[in-house]
Amino acid sequence: MNKNYYAILMAGGVGSRFWPVSTQDFPKQFHDMLGTGDTLIQKTFQRLSHLIPKENIYILTNERYNDLVLEQLPEVTQKQVVLEPAMRNTAPCILYASLKIQKENPDAVMIVAPSDHWIEDEATFSKNVEQAFEFCSDNDALMTLGIQPTFPNTGYGYIEFDKAATNDIKSVNQFREKPDYETAKSFIDQGNFLWNAGIFMWSAKSVVKAFESNQPELYKHFEAGISVYNTEAEAAFIKENYPLAENISVDYAIMEKSKNVYVIAAEFDWNDLGTWGSLYDKLGASDNGNAVVNARTLVEDAQGNMIRTKNDKIVVIDGLNDYIVVDKEEVLLIYPKSKEQDIKKVLQKVKDKFGEQYG
Repeated sequence: MNKNYYAILMAGGVGSRFWPVSTQDFPKQFHDMLGTGDTLIQKTFQRLSHLIPKENIYILTNERYNDLVLEQLPEVTQKQVVLEPAMRNTAPCILYASLKIQKENPDAVMIVAPSDHWIEDEATFSKNVEQAFEFCSDNDALMTLGIQPTFPNTGYGYIEFDKAATNDIKSVNQFREKPDYETAKSFIDQGNFLWNAGIFMWSAKSVVKAFESNQPELYKHFEAGISVYNTEAEAAFIKENYPLAENISVDYAIMEKSKNVYVIAAEFDWNDLGTWGSLYDKLGASDNGNAVVNARTLVEDAQGNMIRTKNDKIVVIDGLNDYIVVDKEEVLLIYPKSKEQDIKKVLQKVKDKFGEQYG
């Protein structure tokens, strides 16, 4: 394996649209959402380790999840777990981790990958990432993997690439925000738009340079800690300074401002597992038109439901269509799939009425 290959595995999110399974204390990346026997973070770590030395995979997460990471990924050492003492979106944590990696290995090239995506064709994923790594090793480039859109999805941002490009690696014209339905249709009709999956590749040199050019204040904020990164004094510096960093995404901070941005259209199937509906789509209707995880079901006149319980619980449903049915200890959720984007709001109402412990 190439010792210059690194990964930043993003594992700090809460995944509130997967409530009640995903909670602040135990978010979705630490759950076996599909009933495969592995949690999402375990699957992602395994996928990355086909290409990247295990000791070069850094887990970026909130400090409250440190023990969960070490429990679920026993191959990982404490030095590989990069802890955020506060939630500040993706730019600060990526800059912080990139500076640590650059200090350890100035020739590093890396992938930034969410911990909760589902990718089945892992060989093709590795092929696309290696293609990007080779390009980033030889060029000052910020790269992303775009997903071929299969329908006019309004829940993703889009990447517009150069239509004239004939190579696999295409220059990016611009990033587009989540569109309305008609705009999404026009993107697909134009043929040079991809879904933005939030998977990035670059060299340590290039990403640090991009932050220095486009976010000088943020860069100075974290560059001030260079002397203590990868030492025992790092934790104290981060505890004091990290919460003072600007709350900004990596897309806004550097990707949308830089001119050296490229994209590869991913050749593998991908699902971001962002909602119960996306989990239903991934699993497919396997039990009389319903998607089922862990439960044993008896259904009559019921289709299109996403059903998840603890192992082997018997669920009887009659006359219910297109609902999310999730049973977890003290919470039972029965909610229309068509309103799944509102689960975040429902969660807040539950916490307001019954207490924070339920979220």
